[in-house]
Amino acid sequence: MINIRPVSDLRNKFPEIEETVINSNAPVFLTKNGYGTMVILSIEHYAALTDDVERKLDEADNLAKSSNTRLSKDQLFNKVRTRIDESSNL
Repeated sequence: MINIRPVSDLRNKFPEIEETVINSNAPVFLTKNGYGTMVILSIEHYAALTDDVERKLDEADNLAKSSNTRLSKDQLFNKVRTRIDESSNL
């Protein structure tokens, strides 16, 4: 179940929000004046979402250091679009 709370609860009910985030390992969405403003995640949940991206960026940095090949933004985006199109057709 999605947990949506007003941002004022962050100040007024922090221990309750903290317990919810840690025990459910689900995000809490905060709103201000009825509009979404931020999301609170446990460190473990955040790491699960970002670790693979960080690892891939490190791999790309290491590959760039070992190669003199450089692509323009157009070349790069064309390659990405091609890969996305190929994976969509599977």
